[in-house]
Formats: sequence, C-alpha cells, structure tokens
Amino acid sequence: MRKVEVVDYNKLWPEEFKKEAESLRTIMESILMNIHHIGSTSVAGLPAKPVIDIMPVVKKIEHVDPYNEAMEAIGYEAKGEHGIPSRRFFKKGGDDRTHHVHVFESGSPDIERHLAFRDYMRSHPEEAEAYGQLKIDLARKSPTDIQAYMDGKDSFIKDRERRALAWYRKQQQ
Repeated sequence: MRKVEVVDYNKLWPEEFKKEAESLRTIMESILMNIHHIGSTSVAGLPAKPVIDIMPVVKKIEHVDPYNEAMEAIGYEAKGEHGIPSRRFFKKGGDDRTHHVHVFESGSPDIERHLAFRDYMRSHPEEAEAYGQLKIDLARKSPTDIQAYMDGKDSFIKDRERRALAWYRKQQQ
C-alpha cells in the first residue's frame, strides 16, 4: 500500500533531478531531444510527494521501448503508456517511489501541458501556495488512499492547467 506523504519543499530536489537526468541521458542519448524536471518537486517552495518527476522528450515514442531493460538495470519498472496514450512511463522505488519518468514524443500536447503548469506555478506563488495547502490537506485526510488524494486534486489541477496554458502561450508570443 502506497502511503500518501506530502512534505515541505526540499532544496536537494533540483540536484536529484540533475543526477537522474544524467543517468537517463546516458541510456537514451541517441533518441533524446530534451529532458525536463516537472511536477511539484520542480517548483521551489511547493510542498510535494517526495517523488522526482522527469520528462524526457524523444523523436519517436516507439524508439523508447528497446531501452526498457537498460531502465530496469538502474531500478526502473517499465509501465508502458500507463493510462496516457503515446507516453512511456517508468517508476522507481516500488511503493516507496523516488522517481517517475514520463517520456513523450516531440510535438505531444502533454509536453506543453506539463511545462505550462510548472512555469505557471513558478510564476504565481499564490497559486502554488493554494496548491500546496490542498495537497497537505488531502494527504492528511487520506494518508493511505492515493486515489482519493489524486481525485481530490483533479478539479484544481484541471482549472489551473487551463489558466496555465493560456498564460504560457501568451508568454511564448
């Protein structure tokens, strides 16, 4: 059973991302276009589950599959699309997860969605504070029910994603 734990922001998370990103670059070098730190651990000051979310961007998503064994050799479990079409998802740490890797093909709208949400939270501290408090409250309310935790965040995330995409696209002009 996965425990729902939300902790204060850890200043080491960006370094943990960099370290893991280097391992991924070594493995997927020939297909990798870019690699991003996403999710709550990528937003300074934001409370989060202590799981580093990493988003590699590749030329062709099907080129990721031959790297499953290499990913397993460094502790990841390959989960395929895992509910999101045209994604490859890997998790590390079992029930005590430490990293999630979400691989998308260049041009996927999911890339923009993740980057927009991250950058919006970085640029709107009041939104990040509200999101952090919501996550803390949900973790306290449902410490052993990850689905209730995720469901509790859903409407907030969808609303902020909509705002974030409009803001992000305006910033890109």
